[in-house]
Amino acid sequence: MKKNRMLLMLLIVGILFGGIFTFKAVKNYFISQFMHKHLSPVVVVSAMDVKFSNWQTELKASGSTRAVLGVNITTELAGMVKNIYFIPGTDVKKGDLLAELNLDPDKAQLNVLKANESLANINYNRDKAQYAIHAISKAVLDADEANLASARAQVAQQEAIIAQKTIRAPFSGRLGISNIYPGQYLTPGDKVTMLQTLDPIFVDFYIPQQSLHQLKKGQFAAVSIQSHPKKAFIGKITTIDPGVDPSIRNVQVEATIPNQELILAPGMFVSVYIETGKPIPYLTLPQSAISFNPYGEIVYIIENLGKDKLIAKQRFVVTGEKRGDQITVLNGLKEGDKIVTSGQLKLHNGSAVAINNSIEPENNPAPKPVDDEPRTS
Repeated sequence: MKKNRMLLMLLIVGILFGGIFTFKAVKNYFISQFMHKHLSPVVVVSAMDVKFSNWQTELKASGSTRAVLGVNITTELAGMVKNIYFIPGTDVKKGDLLAELNLDPDKAQLNVLKANESLANINYNRDKAQYAIHAISKAVLDADEANLASARAQVAQQEAIIAQKTIRAPFSGRLGISNIYPGQYLTPGDKVTMLQTLDPIFVDFYIPQQSLHQLKKGQFAAVSIQSHPKKAFIGKITTIDPGVDPSIRNVQVEATIPNQELILAPGMFVSVYIETGKPIPYLTLPQSAISFNPYGEIVYIIENLGKDKLIAKQRFVVTGEKRGDQITVLNGLKEGDKIVTSGQLKLHNGSAVAINNSIEPENNPAPKPVDDEPRTS
């Protein structure tokens, strides 16, 4: 009786486990059939081979322009403005007459002094002839000579006063806005107008002390401004300060830039680029080929499994400097690797891919922005 019960129990357990195994087998069969019918679709991506590019090393800095010669023109002596001869905003030459204070009293005084000089000269010449025949003493002649010298000095002094009240351009350049009017009383230091020499023009900028060894006098420097993004102004470094600013550990550098078209004006903000050393080869990619995440930078490498079957595999890389549309890869890739440049958002590790390079991402180390066209209404 016990033996029959044992056999029955074993039979029931066998049927139970058999049912479980049969269920698992059927489940796995249907899952495999479903997966076979619903394979991941092939993702269309653009791709490129990794290549070396020569990057010219350069220093970048921000600076400002400064006139080679620039002053606020003023008067040396006080007086009332009588005549204005300049037109604001025009170019003038060195010595051009700009304005004149009231000179009537000074010119009248000059005439008096010239008359005294003439009389002193007559007396001196007459006494000189008298002295030649011993009609007068040497002391009288010496006094006449001193009087003549004094008269001439007074004339020169008065002419200098007139010149100080006659305002002229101290150098060639472009004038600014006029700040004076006829009849206005000027005192020394009052601004008449601004005068700036615009060609050439200085550019002042700072570089960190650790980059000082890369610069030397006469080195080429390129300058750009936002209003003319396609134009580069090329000049040379003319002065490097011999000392480092202890507060910021930077060195001030001065470059001289030709400015024949007078596009640059004093006080402008500019970007400065200085080529240093020889070009260095780097593995470069379009920045769009890099996927950035908290765990690191990732690219997708395309592997050929044969029979035109391509898959994408993730790979971590170490990136470096960015320039334009490009980024350098310092570690993780080698020349000749084929990487995905667009379409990564649809990929996962092992995705099947197809390459279509009809549309490729920008890959220019020095892209040229398009000038904004003025709007018309």
